[in-house]
Amino acid sequence: MKVLITGASSGIGRDIAREFAKLKYDVVLVARNIEKLENLKKELIEKYNINAEYLSVDLTSKENCINLHNQVKDVDILVNNAGLGDFGNFTKTDLEKDLTIINTNITAMHILTKLYLKDMKEKNNGKILNVASIAGFLPGPLMATYYASKSYVVRLSESIREELKKEKSNIKISILCPGPVRTNFNNVANVKFEISSLSSEYVARYAVNKFLKNKFYIVPGFQVKCAKLFSKIIPTTILAKVTYHMQKRKEGKENL
Repeated sequence: MKVLITGASSGIGRDIAREFAKLKYDVVLVARNIEKLENLKKELIEKYNINAEYLSVDLTSKENCINLHNQVKDVDILVNNAGLGDFGNFTKTDLEKDLTIINTNITAMHILTKLYLKDMKEKNNGKILNVASIAGFLPGPLMATYYASKSYVVRLSESIREELKKEKSNIKISILCPGPVRTNFNNVANVKFEISSLSSEYVARYAVNKFLKNKFYIVPGFQVKCAKLFSKIIPTTILAKVTYHMQKRKEGKENL
């Protein structure tokens, strides 16, 4: 069984790779940092005696995403984990970084999901895990682009799930929706969370366990489960006010 994992050089992606390696899945690691990818590859081979390979790919490029699919075939599980965010008022954040977030969190995920899902349909077998966020269920003032991008991941995955159900397909799709996680994401996004963060190791272990049991919404942590519930019953205008207040408190704090 072969697993392709994007954003695999650190954080949740790295630890998801470790969890699959423990279960004796072969892995293909995709990210940009060659040194981290090489170190992780060596670790997984030496520790778990599996086949591991890596590709250094900038997923913000449409052509690179298509080339990745052309290079890596016979994938049984796709994990779309690559993602990033930014903090600040929408009119003040950098436009180029906004577009990088969109290209990474939305476009790359969309392309790889479509292309690998087509392959999986040919054999009527396979699994896809799209890493979203609890942000995908909420309005996100002061992190508008990131929250909107994760909402796209949630809605696309929900739609594909229903299509697969109607087709009586054996293919399964899931979404991982964590809250704050202690990873380098916080530094890149210029943000410090008030809610207690979970470790990436815990989130990855929880995610892989639920994913292999075909759970669709994978939501680690009691606080985050409550937030998902509240998102269904509290009006959006109130949610936006609450989220704004929580985000505003992050200003002026040192990064994790």
